[in-house]
Amino acid sequence: MTSELIISLDAMGGDHAPDIVIEGAGIARERVPNLQFIIYGDETRIVPLLTRFPILKNCCEVRHTDKIISAYEKPSRALRRGRDSSMGQAIQAVKDGQAHAAVLAGNTGAQMALAKFILRTMPGIDRPALASLIPTSRGESIMLDLGANVECDENNLVQFAIMGAAFARTVLGVTKPTVAILNVGVEELKGSDAIKEADRMLREVNIAMDYKGFTEGDGIGAGEVDVVVTDGFTGNIAIKTVEGTAKMIANLLKLSLKESLMSKIGALFAGSSLSSLKNHLDPNNHNGAVFMGLNGLVIKSHGGASAEGFASAIGVAVDMAENDLAGKISLDLENCNSSVEGSVDGLEVKHAKGEGKVVEMTIKEQK
Repeated sequence: MTSELIISLDAMGGDHAPDIVIEGAGIARERVPNLQFIIYGDETRIVPLLTRFPILKNCCEVRHTDKIISAYEKPSRALRRGRDSSMGQAIQAVKDGQAHAAVLAGNTGAQMALAKFILRTMPGIDRPALASLIPTSRGESIMLDLGANVECDENNLVQFAIMGAAFARTVLGVTKPTVAILNVGVEELKGSDAIKEADRMLREVNIAMDYKGFTEGDGIGAGEVDVVVTDGFTGNIAIKTVEGTAKMIANLLKLSLKESLMSKIGALFAGSSLSSLKNHLDPNNHNGAVFMGLNGLVIKSHGGASAEGFASAIGVAVDMAENDLAGKISLDLENCNSSVEGSVDGLEVKHAKGEGKVVEMTIKEQK
């Protein structure tokens, strides 16, 4: 990998684009001085914004397109007309080796459809999954899938566990992350057939993770494990419940601290602790979901993220690119225990070793 990290950005995605995207790029550049950006979108709106952030001078290339994927556009329509859009071109830059990763905000369905069509899935992976960091009482955990796949079978869940463990080793720095499947109980007899079969298969997988079996909903916030695995339907509801609960706690705490003079005085003494709690619960500080299992890195920012939040998503892209997430996933797929019966990616696990090869991305020299 070159000394420069090149990130492609869809400047037109999200609730407050392109302003938040450009400001977020500036914040990210302050944190990572070797960052370079390829920015796709309406140059008549982007170029004036760049002049407000001197730190972005000489590190941005703007590529004009007036085609934009709206927040309400169906994935099928995005596939038909989206290749030339700002979103599609940002993903294509990764495919063509012009960028190490793409960071996008806005229409999740369109992002997934275009990313899967352009980049394709890695060897050993049936379906990409959306994974993200979530705040817990122990720090942070990873949850996947967060909405990319509404229905999943046991093979998908096993693949998600493998990808989630690689993500945890990359971002959390855990050598052997703990992994569990989200279920309605921790007993082995509970759950759907797919969940119980995935549980059986994961107990026989031999990779760098510590599989713990099942975890329940209250275990998410408690941080019982490093990686929580679930289908996209359940995961999307769970992550939004976590975000909503965090906002509720922050709002109730704010109101309670204004109730009386004594509470206001107490807030002054507890100022630093309260600030730390607020930062931990702020979704912007955990922004940046990864489309796992693709031949290239695509990071999704929340559409309503602040500039700080968008910068956090760029930070996730930097971590993924620097630590070769795709390589870790491919190696884990190859190292699956050959004695497991069943399949991962439709391949029998006993034949998986040696089947998948790491897809290395070379970055072309920028002119």
